[in-house]
Amino acid sequence: MELWVSWIQTYSGALVITGMVIFALVIHYILIRVVGAIARRMPNIIETSLVRHFREPLRWLMVLIVVMIVLPLLEIAPDTHAVVMKILATTLIAVVAWLFMKMVLVFEDHVLSRYDITVKDNLEARKVHTQAQFLGRLANVIIALVALAVILMRFDRVQELGTSILASAGIVGIVVGLAAQRTISTLFAGMQIAWTQPIRIDDVVIVENEWGRIEEITLTYVVVRIWDQRRLVLPITYFVERPFQNWTRVSSDILGSVFLYVDYTIPVKDIREELLRILEGSVLWDRKVCVLQVTNSTERALELRALMSASEASDAWSLRCEVREKLVAFIQKNYPEALPRLRTEFSTKPESSTKEALLPG
Repeated sequence: MELWVSWIQTYSGALVITGMVIFALVIHYILIRVVGAIARRMPNIIETSLVRHFREPLRWLMVLIVVMIVLPLLEIAPDTHAVVMKILATTLIAVVAWLFMKMVLVFEDHVLSRYDITVKDNLEARKVHTQAQFLGRLANVIIALVALAVILMRFDRVQELGTSILASAGIVGIVVGLAAQRTISTLFAGMQIAWTQPIRIDDVVIVENEWGRIEEITLTYVVVRIWDQRRLVLPITYFVERPFQNWTRVSSDILGSVFLYVDYTIPVKDIREELLRILEGSVLWDRKVCVLQVTNSTERALELRALMSASEASDAWSLRCEVREKLVAFIQKNYPEALPRLRTEFSTKPESSTKEALLPG
């Protein structure tokens, strides 16, 4: 019996802390379940985002707070108590910073939910998405740096090191400036793109001779989703220092062209009428531009250019393929003799002249 009493007295602190931690986890579980049930009954991006982002940080925050409240009530050696409290306080700073970073993501979700990027006319939405994502990542970096600085300043040796650094700030500033020159230029390039917006999320661009859409913009790089589902990853400074094509810089409207090479005998008027008929029957045409012109003529064929408009680049590509296929089928069916051909003429001399040419002088 005395052994059990001694064991309980020895391990009572651990048992109390364990019990309080379990209690905090149960309260956290109940709270998350209640908020999740409310979010399911009243679908709202805020409630859903809160549950998704705050679940883990809140669990650790509640556990830390409970332990820090209970720990001073236990009989622990002063030195051990000081060390444990310093560790808990450092962990608490990190968890609070984590919570603030998740709060930034919740705010970002709220802003982005108000601007639908999947609609046709999404220029304003793409502007907001680009700025919100960049500013969110920048805010998280700043929060992490501030939290790290606060944690480091809690240690006496780091404070002494900071004093020494301040004493030689000139030399250190030069060294750090040279070492971080590339990083700083990258950061400023990201800020420039966020505000001037030469590119935005979901912009159609031509980079490195590849056609794709801007999928992600981070603080250091940009991801371009190529048409065949490959990903082209470029440093963010690329879009500040080098030329590239942006097909949706002002609007998503775009012109598409189809070139045909036909014989001189083709009735251009009939092809022009057929082009209009094809476009009027297509859901991809936005009914703004329909032009067929003879843009070149060579010794062998005429070059016809069919120009058409679409509301976005993907529709323009599909519309070009549709028009090309149907125009070729129309020519094959109605004017097969007008397809490109190579003409060769043979001239024959009279038989007598040939024989005379074969006789000796």
